[in-house]
Amino acid sequence: MRRHSVLTALALTMGLCFLAGQALAFSVVQGKCLENNKDQKIIKIVEYDTNFGKDTPYGHDTGIESVYDVSQAKVGIPPEPGDILRIAFVVEGEKKKAAKVMNVSKQDLRKK
Repeated sequence: MRRHSVLTALALTMGLCFLAGQALAFSVVQGKCLENNKDQKIIKIVEYDTNFGKDTPYGHDTGIESVYDVSQAKVGIPPEPGDILRIAFVVEGEKKKAAKVMNVSKQDLRKK
């Protein structure tokens, strides 16, 4: 009986961990800031790909422009047009809601 209880508890714990991981899964995008509208609380970027190189340390411009709702996001160094940003976000309906915004060009950890 005791072994059955332990296995049941273990199965429930694993199930909850799996569900919690799914709930906290964010997508991440990196690109150049085109606009930071503080009144509307949105950031518009042109997305970069992951083909990093010596001449393109942040990737290549894909030409895809995206808008992110940053009303509830944690924003590090405030972005300005031209800055390279990394944004963790979730899609809710038709909106991309940012959770975190990192200003990579002004906060680049590779330089340390």
